[in-house]
Amino acid sequence: MAKNIFTRPPERLAQADSVVVIGLGRFGGALALELEAQGTEVLGIDANEEIVQSFNGLLTHVVRADSTKEEVLRQLSVHEFDRAVVGIGTDIEASILTTSRLLTFKGPQIWAKAISEPHAEILGQLGVEHVIRPEHDMGKRVAHLVRGSILDYVEFEDDFVMIRTSPPSVARDRPLGVLGLRDKYGITIVAVKRPGGIWGHTTAQTVLYDDDQIIVQGSKSLAEKFSTLA
Repeated sequence: MAKNIFTRPPERLAQADSVVVIGLGRFGGALALELEAQGTEVLGIDANEEIVQSFNGLLTHVVRADSTKEEVLRQLSVHEFDRAVVGIGTDIEASILTTSRLLTFKGPQIWAKAISEPHAEILGQLGVEHVIRPEHDMGKRVAHLVRGSILDYVEFEDDFVMIRTSPPSVARDRPLGVLGLRDKYGITIVAVKRPGGIWGHTTAQTVLYDDDQIIVQGSKSLAEKFSTLA
């Protein structure tokens, strides 16, 4: 059975622009709080009474419940939500069972946390489209930042990245339209931020300087290579 901390019916919450977050550990808890901060209503579920109590008053609705049981999830109207996040990390069996229950509903779009490659593989085999590996993904991202030339790094699927960096000499002091960077280096500079300014889109007339920051997009290898140019 589920133990409610708030009395607002979860079925009404499911009808709003809301998300159910199952597992309120470091990852799930931080995600749930950020969603609330951005104005999204959150139903938080965790099996641990102390964790649930700690979120009392912080989330729209928070419940202590066993998410591996389909009847409990239905009692909480989880099957009526459009979006669900499985943040369970320490108990792989509970993560897999919970995700499997959600998949039988054929309703929510699911994001599920994986703590290892085998865990990620199993979730993918179950049919989860959005498998999240926070430690793995952050490790890869920080590795690029540690190299020094990259200020921020976002990697997408299909070998596509966006990198925040400083413009190398080949991209400075002349309009982008005459430099032919896409033909020469296979990348596109899509945005620029001047010192003390805000981000703005680049145009063919944009001239970059050494104290600017830029957003470079392209394939992983070409964008990284461009960011290391002097």
